Amino acid sequence: MSFHPEYAQRILDGTKRVEFRKRRIADDVTHVVVYATAPVSAVVGAFEVRDQHSLSPHKLWLRFEEVAGIGIKDYANYFSGRETGVGIEVGDTWRAHTPMYLRESFGIARPPQSFQYLADDTAVLTLKSLNKQQNSQANDGPELQVDRR
Repeated sequence: MSFHPEYAQRILDGTKRVEFRKRRIADDVTHVVVYATAPVSAVVGAFEVRDQHSLSPHKLWLRFEEVAGIGIKDYANYFSGRETGVGIEVGDTWRAHTPMYLRESFGIARPPQSFQYLADDTAVLTLKSLNKQQNSQANDGPELQVDRR
């Protein structure tokens, strides 16, 4: 999933605990790989999908404003004219020690406009790599359980 670098950073540092999108991701998605757009242009981490909530933008804001990691003006602009929006709750996060570039690490030529589903084997290898990096830095980090659904 593509993120502006500032929002990718906020998700990975824990100050943004919900990601707002205009439409849901598939219900069986358990983890999101975080791609930071230009100037970073690389995968910088991942997070566990705790839950998804489809609500009106007003109700989404009331429910998540304390952990939104975005200002109300930018939020309102993003959902302008929309009747519903989605809040993807962020669970545990994993940060890449070094950026993972799409072509070299994933064989992907262009970044996703919004999101892209990865092949199961690519997703599993990416999440395992991030987990190893996280655990080598701090033994108290969350152990990543990869669900192959």
